[in-house]
Amino acid sequence: MEGRRIPRLVPALTLLLISFAFFQIRASEVIFYESFDEPFEGRWVVSEKDDYKGVWKHSKSEGHDDYGLLVSEKARKYAIVNQLHEIVSLKDGTVVLQYEVRLQNGLECGGAYLKYLRPQDVGWKIKEFDNESPYTIMFGPDKCGSTNKVHFIFKHKNPKTGEHMEHHLKYPPSVPYDKLSHVYTAVLKPDNELRILIDGEEKKKSNFLSAEDFEPPLIPPKTIPDPDDKKPEDWDERAKIPDPDAVKPDDWDEDAAMEIVDEDAVKPEGWLDDEPEEIDDPEATKPEDWDDEEDGEFEPPKVDNPKCATATGCGEWKRPMKRNPAYKGKWHAPLIDNPKYKGIWKPQEIPNPDYFELERPEFDPIAAIGIEIWTMQDGILFDNILIASDEKVAETYRETTWKPKFDVEKEKQKEEDKDNDSDGLSSIHKKVFDVLYKIADVPFLDPYKPKILDLIEKAERQPNITVGVLVSIVVIILTFFFKILFGGKKPAADVPEGRSEAAPETSDSQGGGGDNEDENEKEETGAAPRRRSTRRET
Repeated sequence: MEGRRIPRLVPALTLLLISFAFFQIRASEVIFYESFDEPFEGRWVVSEKDDYKGVWKHSKSEGHDDYGLLVSEKARKYAIVNQLHEIVSLKDGTVVLQYEVRLQNGLECGGAYLKYLRPQDVGWKIKEFDNESPYTIMFGPDKCGSTNKVHFIFKHKNPKTGEHMEHHLKYPPSVPYDKLSHVYTAVLKPDNELRILIDGEEKKKSNFLSAEDFEPPLIPPKTIPDPDDKKPEDWDERAKIPDPDAVKPDDWDEDAAMEIVDEDAVKPEGWLDDEPEEIDDPEATKPEDWDDEEDGEFEPPKVDNPKCATATGCGEWKRPMKRNPAYKGKWHAPLIDNPKYKGIWKPQEIPNPDYFELERPEFDPIAAIGIEIWTMQDGILFDNILIASDEKVAETYRETTWKPKFDVEKEKQKEEDKDNDSDGLSSIHKKVFDVLYKIADVPFLDPYKPKILDLIEKAERQPNITVGVLVSIVVIILTFFFKILFGGKKPAADVPEGRSEAAPETSDSQGGGGDNEDENEKEETGAAPRRRSTRRET
């Protein structure tokens, strides 16, 4: 009997061993994890620098039993750091940076990002952590005024100069505007790819070596403008000049007025010359507490004369003004092509002494994780900070730690929306804002992003203007396309030598009239603007 039992145990033991081995492999892929289930003291060190007065608290997320690290006071600077037991290399394999943050009271102006610190200089003390402490990567939300972005900034050491330079991700995604828990993920791949995810959804994909993705680009330009090159004194950049042979016509009167009295005008019938436009209010009485000595003689307020309401006008009639047919404005010589035009001067290019080439970034390792922020809002809750070497691990953590909380918060928000707005308009507004924030993240609209975000935030505060905001954003987008279709550059002229760029440009120097003056001349010779008529001049 005993002999028969042993074979039956073999499959169960085998499955247990496989599960244990799998767990060990997964555990090895988690480089760092902080759940904040236990108080943070002992693992995290609060900065003792004088600037950082904000108080960190170990606190539950609103509506959950889950704990996090809480920003507890408004309008404060905060700094806290966790020194890792092992330095994390970013040079080999995939590295995933992930954490949750909940803006329980919103975020009008402040940051909620993490700093992944590189090894500090000798003598640095962890209690002295501040904004000057060098980092390798800064990642996370930042919002204030026109700034609304999920930062990804990395510092890289130039192998030629030995200096570290910041490189900012271009066109980063926007910060979710609600008060729910959100999880931010940055995936650094060995093929130089960077992916930014919010709530597990990819929002941005870029390449560390691409000049299109980071500003300034990681790899410097091969050539730079020669700082010692000087523009020749005889270099003429004026595309157009006033015609030196042009002569002002004899009949051009520069002193003629733009408007003259219309001598043909006739006073309308029914005009009441002896009636003033305003009269003393007959119903006004002097206040009982009026003191003539202190307040002066009482004068009743003026009201419109009721007799003028049915008349064509009241008071002294004056002839209206009309455009002077003899008016031509100031004379300017017409513009002609400049025979000496050489184009816009540019210094010659020389080899860049700081240029270098890389197959992949030489990231400094991560030695600590810090939160160093200034914020006007309290209620910012950080949770589940993870560094892993596998995307699947990060996904598992999202599904098990973030997703259940988010689903509960989402359902609660839906219920609140129903209570606040029984006809469902509130939920429609939410969907509209979601779409608008996605539109703001479209890369080609980046020059207009601050304006679009400002409009969206105004609509969030005043839902009744949402339609107007939608129209404004559509106008911005149409303006962009019209500029592309009809705002093209002028054809380039032939320019001697390869150093100049033929972008025609006028100058006011040496008596030049310029395109602006030409436009003014067109306006002056057009219909003169009419002054608003009063009731006396009809």
